[in-house]
Amino acid sequence: MNLYSSLIVDLSKNPVNKRSIPDANITGSGANVTCGDRVRMYAKTDAQGKILDCSFEGEGCAITMASASLLTEEAKGKLLAEISEWNSLNVFQWLGTELGPGRVKCGLIPLETLQEALKRHSPSAPRPQKRQALSSRARVSRAHAEKQL
Repeated sequence: MNLYSSLIVDLSKNPVNKRSIPDANITGSGANVTCGDRVRMYAKTDAQGKILDCSFEGEGCAITMASASLLTEEAKGKLLAEISEWNSLNVFQWLGTELGPGRVKCGLIPLETLQEALKRHSPSAPRPQKRQALSSRARVSRAHAEKQL
């Protein structure tokens, strides 16, 4: 398995949509407590729940940055309900590889962060699949990451 494919390397060096959206109506922050990766996701939607623009800010490993770049591209034009159904298989497909157990979290931080933000925006939205409860330490780390962004 080639963990750092040319796509992942390129997007880590030249991320797309790495910027804030000042008039975003959906925002959320997330972090990987084991390695320190952190992201802040932004989305702007229309009245029908279609994503008009999506971006991110943050710092992290090559996989996290590539995943965030690909997620923001894939999300544009999609309905919030569609994004709520995305899971790790979508991320693996975008990255063009499956991630080893120690790197899965890196690839999923952007998606999980965006899905959490969508739930706060629309409490009736479907819950993402296979969510794990955050430990109190993870909640503290997430709060710390939000302050850093």
